[in-house]
Amino acid sequence: MSMDSDKDLLLLQKRLKELADKSFKQNIFTFTGFLGLAEQDLFWQQEHKLEYASYSLWGGCGAADRKLVRFGSPQELGYEAEYPVVCVRIKPLLAKFADDLSHRDFLGALMNLGIDRGTLGDIKVGKKEGYLFCLESIAGFICENLTKVKHTNVACTLVEELGEIPEEEPEIVEELVSSERIDGLIARIYSMSRSDSLLLFREGKVYVNGRRSDGNSRVLKPDEVVNVRGYGKFLYKGMKYETKKGKLCIAAEVYR
Repeated sequence: MSMDSDKDLLLLQKRLKELADKSFKQNIFTFTGFLGLAEQDLFWQQEHKLEYASYSLWGGCGAADRKLVRFGSPQELGYEAEYPVVCVRIKPLLAKFADDLSHRDFLGALMNLGIDRGTLGDIKVGKKEGYLFCLESIAGFICENLTKVKHTNVACTLVEELGEIPEEEPEIVEELVSSERIDGLIARIYSMSRSDSLLLFREGKVYVNGRRSDGNSRVLKPDEVVNVRGYGKFLYKGMKYETKKGKLCIAAEVYR
């Protein structure tokens, strides 16, 4: 679902309430489609109105940005229901002649199939191949119809074991900062001025643990995940030590 208009916001609010009600009243699990960061932020804004229905979020892997919301609890319902998420491997037929494919290339090819964005989760890009998390209901269609990405002929297969998916290796970054304020950390990690960092907050491009962060003075805590739209994300690991001049050496795992 796109969040380009107030109408989209209202539709998502209504859909979340409908799914929570259905789960609570019928004692069943219900699921949203994949939600982007702005959509997840809307969910968190509505959380206090939906907490009567237990919920959890998952995107197919622990570091996923796009996630489904599942309403219902195994403890309360007495049974388990897996998220309807699978992983599709998109591999060139002839790797020797394949283009170097980017996230944008894979997403563009998928959207050209007329697929609803809400059925698609994260895309992890490996060496000339991609791994797509998607709803189980759309996986067969993708495997049958996605035959080319950019100028490269591809074949799609379901991944049986998550261990087959390559791990995304972060860049380990250490920086000296005056405090653990989020605006200062973003400025240092992404090599920008403090004023440029503040502009990101004004434009609503900074998210912490899936929630939009409007406060640039927030002090980050270890293991919080910061998404900066247009730049990537980083996992804040915390302060390592303080210098004699009062500077803090902080560490972060940065995903470009």
